[in-house]
Amino acid sequence: MGLFDALNHFFNFFWPAVAMAVLVPALARLAFWKALRAQPLWPQIKRAGALNALVIVSGWLLTGRDGAMLTYGALVLSTALTVWWIGLR
Repeated sequence: MGLFDALNHFFNFFWPAVAMAVLVPALARLAFWKALRAQPLWPQIKRAGALNALVIVSGWLLTGRDGAMLTYGALVLSTALTVWWIGLR
């Protein structure tokens, strides 16, 4: 495997974590714009991204494969709980 292939695998492995970390806080601002107006967006994205990366790696280690539905369910739950904890509690 060459360098390009290794980087491609790395980025594709973490792509769901990054996408969820950006989309969920941004879309939550559309639904709960009054409650989230005082909270900055960037800390939510950073914390959700870090937690999502941890969830993706943990799911890979626990299930033994990438892309398990249990991992993606935990990814959605961790992102939603991060947005709630930072902005809506």
